[in-house]
Amino acid sequence: MAHSRRNPDAILAHLTAYERAVEIGIGRRTELARALAARGVSVTATDVHDRAVPEGVTFVRDDIVDPDPSVYADADVVYARNLPPELHRPALEAARDADADFLFTTLGGDSPAVPVERVTVDEGTLYVARAPSDDRGPSRVS
Repeated sequence: MAHSRRNPDAILAHLTAYERAVEIGIGRRTELARALAARGVSVTATDVHDRAVPEGVTFVRDDIVDPDPSVYADADVVYARNLPPELHRPALEAARDADADFLFTTLGGDSPAVPVERVTVDEGTLYVARAPSDDRGPSRVS
């Protein structure tokens, strides 16, 4: 999604439909997690490095390539911003293991490395990942 790091509002409305969210790789971009928490969403942020997160956001050090399933177990949605293609499949697997939706944006021109539905947002595209045998019905994203 172009410019998603500058405009988290472009996907905020989609994520507020969920009660419990896990952000993969929060890094130093905390504004989306902060905004979700302020709207009553329970947010857990992960990263491979220790990161400071806003009040109301829980931080857990985790590597999505070798995830701790307990981090994702209660999530309704797992999401990531500017996720590189090599992390799409591991993130989708963690979300599916938790029976959660997986929404993400990519870095500029990167294409999704997993099956997705595309949702157009103000600043580009939000990807909603689907497992090939996903029969859970439609996600909360429209």
